[in-house]
Amino acid sequence: MSEKNISTNPASVVYKRCTVDLASGTTTFAQVPCKNLEDVLGGFGRSFQVLAERDIVEAYCPENPVILNTGLLTGTSIMTGMRSYFSGYSPLKKSGTGRPGAMWSTGSGNFGNKFKWTGLDEVIFENRSDKPVYALLKEGANGPEVELKPADHLIGLTGHAKIMALYQEYPEAHFAAIGPAGENWENNYMGAVVMSTDNELKSGEPKSRFAGRGGMGSLMGYKNLLAVVALSSDKLQKITPEIRDVNRDILKSGGSARFQPASQGGGGGTWANIEVLQVFHAVPLNNFRPKGNTDVERLFRDEVEKEFDIATEACHRCGIRCHNNLFYKNEDGSRGKLAAKFDFEPLILFGSNLGVHEPAKVCDLIHRCDLLGMDAISLGTTISYVLDYNERHPDKPLFNGATFGDYDKITELIEDAGRGKLPGIARGVKRLSEETGETAYAMHVKGLELPAYLPDTNPGYMFAIAGGHMSMGTHMMLAKEGKHSLDEWTQAITTGGLLQVGYDMIGLCKFVGVGIGHDIIVRALKEAAGIEIASEDILAAVRRAYLRGLALELRQGFHEEKEYTLPSQVMDDPNPEVTLPKFITNEFLGELRQRVWSVFKPEMEGLLPVRGE
Repeated sequence: MSEKNISTNPASVVYKRCTVDLASGTTTFAQVPCKNLEDVLGGFGRSFQVLAERDIVEAYCPENPVILNTGLLTGTSIMTGMRSYFSGYSPLKKSGTGRPGAMWSTGSGNFGNKFKWTGLDEVIFENRSDKPVYALLKEGANGPEVELKPADHLIGLTGHAKIMALYQEYPEAHFAAIGPAGENWENNYMGAVVMSTDNELKSGEPKSRFAGRGGMGSLMGYKNLLAVVALSSDKLQKITPEIRDVNRDILKSGGSARFQPASQGGGGGTWANIEVLQVFHAVPLNNFRPKGNTDVERLFRDEVEKEFDIATEACHRCGIRCHNNLFYKNEDGSRGKLAAKFDFEPLILFGSNLGVHEPAKVCDLIHRCDLLGMDAISLGTTISYVLDYNERHPDKPLFNGATFGDYDKITELIEDAGRGKLPGIARGVKRLSEETGETAYAMHVKGLELPAYLPDTNPGYMFAIAGGHMSMGTHMMLAKEGKHSLDEWTQAITTGGLLQVGYDMIGLCKFVGVGIGHDIIVRALKEAAGIEIASEDILAAVRRAYLRGLALELRQGFHEEKEYTLPSQVMDDPNPEVTLPKFITNEFLGELRQRVWSVFKPEMEGLLPVRGE
């Protein structure tokens, strides 16, 4: 496309939408002019504007859509440009009034590219099918085509098995599917969307990617939509000298370098965070309660390498080798079968935080969660609460009585939760802790379970709108920068921290590692999409998109004081073993909330439509 003055004329950019009525099977195509820069950039910046028009009281209702879309750079030759987004009102994230929160989740793999190359930018799945179906999105002779097909043969299969079954039918396609967790939506609110990768399809190994947060896979399950197939020819964009230079600069940027293998001079990926945080005894242990010991060091990379063959790999056509696949070693020392994808989040939440420190056992727990199609963060954090509760109440434990380190019983909890047999776990820690009456050590904010960074170190969690560390970039600020004053945290939340969400609009991965207004992003949009947007306009659009999400939370009944807080254990019982500054008190949070709201609220006015207009 030719370069356009998008900032003053966003309607000059038009995107292709298909609305699918799952109840009737009808499809409607439309060319939609963009209303603003958020629409232009795409992702949740576009989908949240659709959600803002809906009055949704319960997540599981026909009026709650599943929105699948892409970012402006999805399907281009810009490195990491392959993200796709699933949005809706979450069955997991709920306010004190019971209303669900708006949510998006995102993943990589080649599905996003294939989807974009069908000629579609967005699909809105409305209503609910009365029987299991999958959606076939394909490139047609006269434009994109969408068809619903029976999915009875997919029922009960793992997410990976669904993908491989569909691959036999559509060998040129890529796939997004749900696992047993999503199929058991009534009893499982943390179902993920499992997305195919080239490596997975070629090897047959379950090397999937996941759009995990917020239960978008469970929402698909409610709609009886078991999978989406994106079938198109490859339309790889020519790599011009300008695009080559952008990709080179992405690889050379200090931000992406920290995700590269240590053997290449990088930081070793997210796995390296474990060693950074252990210096302060700030790695989650036994439900986010470090003991000041060395147990977690058994999960350091050099220890795990003694037992497993570790392959540091990249996503499709990406030079950032950010993730680590662990393989069992054969007797002769050669590489055996895949054990699990092993990075900071799952290794902590299924490892030290459950009191499990043997790498082989941690791999197995991760593998089971992935096959069942559950969000690792929500599942791991909820199970850690159960183990904590049982340790506190040995005479009246929950479920099978599992305690920290009890691998066999933890395995049972994962399997039963994923297959709809343990709604107490699979509906999330907020609901479970409210049932037990012990909410102080339930590690969630606004109904979304916390990732593997201590809430004792991150008051920014309060203002994350779609998961603690992926929608508010403050989770390592204390450990790396030592900041703990009110002024520093107010500025971090209201300026740089919220800009984390910009990557969930444009189609790139956060591991690009530069600020969303960086010259690299401006150049990428210009060279790959033919659209020139000034850095300050990108930043303003991202800020509006974030604030719209925050406004949606308030409209759905999230209380601006009671629910914008941290688990009370953080304030009432500070952990003496963590050697970082202990600055989070009720008084600190109260003043921080007041300061942040005073910045945000005036800017939030007018961002939501008046219903009925």
